[in-house]
Amino acid sequence: MKKLLLLTLLILGIGLSSNLVAQKYSSAIGLRFGYPNSVSYKMFLSEKAAVEAYGSFVFSSSFTTIGVNAAYLLHNDFANAEGLSWYYGGGASVYLNSYKTGFAGDGGNIGFGVSGYLGLDYMFGNLPLNITVDFVPTFVIGGGFIGRQGALGIRYILGE
Repeated sequence: MKKLLLLTLLILGIGLSSNLVAQKYSSAIGLRFGYPNSVSYKMFLSEKAAVEAYGSFVFSSSFTTIGVNAAYLLHNDFANAEGLSWYYGGGASVYLNSYKTGFAGDGGNIGFGVSGYLGLDYMFGNLPLNITVDFVPTFVIGGGFIGRQGALGIRYILGE
């Protein structure tokens, strides 16, 4: 946890001292591999601001969770790293949960979450691909804090 906090502070420190440059794509669609796995769509509203929506899924032998998440993200470029930016933001989610208890039978519920976002976004120069890695700590209302959420995303750029 200390290493993650140090990495976060380092990214923020470098990013705050960098110059802002226009983002080089307007929208992208792809997959996020992590917790949870998801299908993602990202669209820039301006040079710096973007919205991202993704549908997530977690399947196991004892429970299933399907979620819909939306976030507002602010991007900042690194001064000397072409195509690389860091971002932060916030979002909300809705989860549909079903579970098998083994004692009292099956059940389910609907959960709502509030998330923070901190990540890196890289666009390859000549390829219409974008990769991201992010940390998404989430507070599920009535369910507690989930600090292990985040993913490696790979997206196809739809528009520049």
